[in-house]
Amino acid sequence: MGRNKKKLVIIGLDCATPRTFFQDFKDDCPNIKKLMDSGVYGKLRSCDPPITIPAWMVMSTGKKAGTLGLYGFRHRKENLYDDFWIATSYNIKEPKVWEIIGDKGLKSCVLGLPPTYPVQKINGCLVSGFMTPDSTTEFTYPAELKEEIIDKVGDYIFDVNFRVNNKEDLIKEIYALTEIHFKTVKFLMQNKDWDYFKFVIIGLDRFHHAFWKYYDKGHQKYKPNNKFEGEMRKYYSYLDKKVGEILDLLDNDTVVMIVSDHGAKAMKGLICINMVLEELGLLKFNTKPKPRTRIRDADIDWNNTYAWGWGGYNARVFLNLEGREPNGIIKKADYEKIRDKIVIMLKKIKDVNGNPMNTKVYKPEELFEIIRGDAPDLMVYFDDLNWRSAGTVGYDSIYLDENDTGPDDAVHDWYGVYIIYDPKKKIGKDLGVKNILDIAPTSLNILGIDVPSDMEGNIINF
Repeated sequence: MGRNKKKLVIIGLDCATPRTFFQDFKDDCPNIKKLMDSGVYGKLRSCDPPITIPAWMVMSTGKKAGTLGLYGFRHRKENLYDDFWIATSYNIKEPKVWEIIGDKGLKSCVLGLPPTYPVQKINGCLVSGFMTPDSTTEFTYPAELKEEIIDKVGDYIFDVNFRVNNKEDLIKEIYALTEIHFKTVKFLMQNKDWDYFKFVIIGLDRFHHAFWKYYDKGHQKYKPNNKFEGEMRKYYSYLDKKVGEILDLLDNDTVVMIVSDHGAKAMKGLICINMVLEELGLLKFNTKPKPRTRIRDADIDWNNTYAWGWGGYNARVFLNLEGREPNGIIKKADYEKIRDKIVIMLKKIKDVNGNPMNTKVYKPEELFEIIRGDAPDLMVYFDDLNWRSAGTVGYDSIYLDENDTGPDDAVHDWYGVYIIYDPKKKIGKDLGVKNILDIAPTSLNILGIDVPSDMEGNIINF
């Protein structure tokens, strides 16, 4: 296919939801509404599991999490009970859109995508994402871009601690974070050569997790006329103004996408996966741990333990398999039978009021054709993600009212958003649900680059 002259800007709004963008705050976001009125849009089904890592890289490679070998931020190391590794840029072995087009001579600017630290060579420029330790590190490619940003834009910020009680200070921090990210984007957009520009605004995710209960009248902890009731709307309005500033820099040959990695919704509570496994007789402690003890710090009787788990917006369950785990007790011949039993047991768990839950439990091979890396034995979505999973132990109940790692009001939802706008077209159509895997092939198609045959998504035609 011959090159065309189109350029592409992808605005990644981490955790953006159909509800907030297409309904609640649509009229507060005139710039984004204009893109919808002239472009195409809809819900974007996230990956399994629907979390920031692996989602942005699923989107950037067109490959499922199993193909990438990424199932969350951290992964077990060598089937040990207490050691793990954190995902970095080095774990992404599949080609990303900016690498594919770089091989064809096209230049890219990438900012804020996780995990892009440590930074790696790119045909263009890159600023790493929120998993970067701090601004003393080498967080840009080329290396000299770091000093340029600090000199021309200001001190760079990667993230905020959003699980805090001091909401007033947090609001200021999220705005400062978002401001420096947009300022850097504008600087790069105006001063660097690029055909493809992709950036992620993590501030929206932080706002959702910290302020969802103040905005969502359906949240069980919502209080009418609370102090922060209008803050979500204000932040969306501010985001839209910043998006408008970006749009003002673009010409008619530049296609714009707005995408999110997953959605958000009210958290109903937490299920302690390890307390569940203990209650089911699958996990045994030598001594009762204190509340909020991390599983790797607990005194576990591994010789009588069949399964244990990690928490998060979904739970990961690991089986204690003979020959794989150091003290494995499950015979290989019994593995599938025991795994099937655990699936049935977990699906039967009721909520704190005794009501049935719509819990989904998957074996990785049910979700992924290719399974690489350190996959769990089971992936658990409690009540279709409405309940978060706590991995810590030592509680008298399997239920927690508050998040075990600090305040958090929202859980992830399956559906994020996509909007695609070509200034030369007037469409204004909801194309319905598309898949996060579709963004990479669609991006290549817009740029006039052939889509590799092993990409697992489809081109969105508009």
